Amino acid sequence: MSFSKATDLLRLAMMASGRRGVCLAEIEAEFGCVRRTAQRMIEALQQAFPTTDHYIGDDQRHYWRLPARSIAALLSPTAEELAATSTAITELELLGLVSEAARLRTLNQKIRALLPEGSGARLAVDEEALLEALGYAARPGPRPVLNPEVDEAVSTCLKGPFHLRIAYKSRADEEAVERVVAPYGLLLGARRYLVAEDTAKKDGRLRHYRVEDIISAEQLATSFEIPESFKLASYAQRAFGSYHSDDEFGEVVWRFTPHAAEHAKRYLFHPSQVTEDQSDGSLIVRFKASGHLEMCWHLYSWGNCVEVVAPQSLAKMVIDHRRSDFPGLP
Repeated sequence: MSFSKATDLLRLAMMASGRRGVCLAEIEAEFGCVRRTAQRMIEALQQAFPTTDHYIGDDQRHYWRLPARSIAALLSPTAEELAATSTAITELELLGLVSEAARLRTLNQKIRALLPEGSGARLAVDEEALLEALGYAARPGPRPVLNPEVDEAVSTCLKGPFHLRIAYKSRADEEAVERVVAPYGLLLGARRYLVAEDTAKKDGRLRHYRVEDIISAEQLATSFEIPESFKLASYAQRAFGSYHSDDEFGEVVWRFTPHAAEHAKRYLFHPSQVTEDQSDGSLIVRFKASGHLEMCWHLYSWGNCVEVVAPQSLAKMVIDHRRSDFPGLP
């Protein structure tokens, strides 16, 4: 058996060790093969692992299931996988998801405790080199200061979901004002916004609270139900960044100059964007979103290499700030 076939067999064994096992259609999708090849792979799995069980599921498909203990000794993690876990922990901490980072760190420690004797030191050296190359040893850049107690309370209430009592100081307030809110989710971007309903207001509107402006937060014992029609991913797409405005929401059209067009093609400005190549070499980007101020912050970095075609309110905001002396593009 070739090395590539051996690694494919191990991948298949890992798929089969799941609670439901694996079926032929899943093998075809995972390995990009035809039905006969999938059948041969199952035959090889059964030969290599005699404990493989076969059964017919509720969907009338044939499934093959392998006890996880049969391959446990073969599943030692790689340095790349350990580095990916450490990277994820750092990203969660940067986003203020402290409790999630702590849980992933505990899982990481459990994985390392199960490493075969003698392999831990070698993997640690390789992992450290990868993390240093990725820049996570010391990552610069401005970001809001985190409040671990607030972050923990928000995270816990989102999982309930439970009502949350917050002391919030908006930019219009001289002192923090206490509110009881029903939290729906977090919008992550240049700033973090808690999407929540103020229980004292009966208009049913969702409001956004900047997490760094929440002075204190306390989980309450009462719970609530988030409407089934609410999907945070769909809701988030109504904004360019993390700020929402129903009044601003609408079509946005940017034209990048021929000089910047190829560079702009390597950006995803918004999940709903559509791009159009122009005959003069320029590039049109269209999407629907709100958050004109956050758009301005990004557009400024492109200098005079981008023009706002629509809406006119956004065009007026950036027209006096399109510099021509930036030495590079974002």
